[in-house]
Amino acid sequence: MVEPKSIAFDAVDFLAKAGLGRRIVQLNPGEAFFSQGHAADSIFYLNNGRAKLTVVSSNGKEATISLLTVGDFVGEESLASVGGLRMATATAITACTALKIERKEMVRVMHEEHAFSDLFLKFLLARSMRTQADLVDQLFNSSEKRLARILLLMAEFGQPGHTEPLIPKISQETLAEMVGTTRSRVSFFMNRFREMGFIEYNGGGIHVHKSLLNVILHDKLPEQNAEMPPIEEPSRGSSGPD
Repeated sequence: MVEPKSIAFDAVDFLAKAGLGRRIVQLNPGEAFFSQGHAADSIFYLNNGRAKLTVVSSNGKEATISLLTVGDFVGEESLASVGGLRMATATAITACTALKIERKEMVRVMHEEHAFSDLFLKFLLARSMRTQADLVDQLFNSSEKRLARILLLMAEFGQPGHTEPLIPKISQETLAEMVGTTRSRVSFFMNRFREMGFIEYNGGGIHVHKSLLNVILHDKLPEQNAEMPPIEEPSRGSSGPD
């Protein structure tokens, strides 16, 4: 008797459909996937939309630490230990569709399906490299360069299928939190980028042009004049504001 062939595991199909221990959730802009301090009992995979990850300090100050896009996992701290707490809040920026996977099911599929564990490991490594690059960016680059890099990352510049990089509407306050500067400086830099043709405001979003790479790669910026605020950051030892 010929034994039936086992069906190969399809990680893409698994992440696109509901099933045992997982379900599709839809969120409107401003709704939270989970909140800081709540029980970490599941992980989310973003199938559609944009979201952000924020933390709040003990004195109530909020900071945006990451922006999430299609193909990102969020809430992976739930795998670290049973009964752990969320270290941050994940909130939808645009309408989002995501797969919510219970911790038990996530652990099972990682152990049993090598194709899935490979995919998840690649994601974790990419996120680790991104976090390291973010730290280097904060330590050594001016706020103008940091803003340019964030806009390019948000637009997924250079990724296959993104011929016209467009960033959904996002507040300058959120951008300022990620850059580590003030909203007024972000406003000045955004206007400067637009005047130079690096970006365009397109209805509810921002269209990013390839020329924005010049800010990071070649320092191709117009001459400063007395009416422009200084572009470079004060030295790290300075007590002056950013």
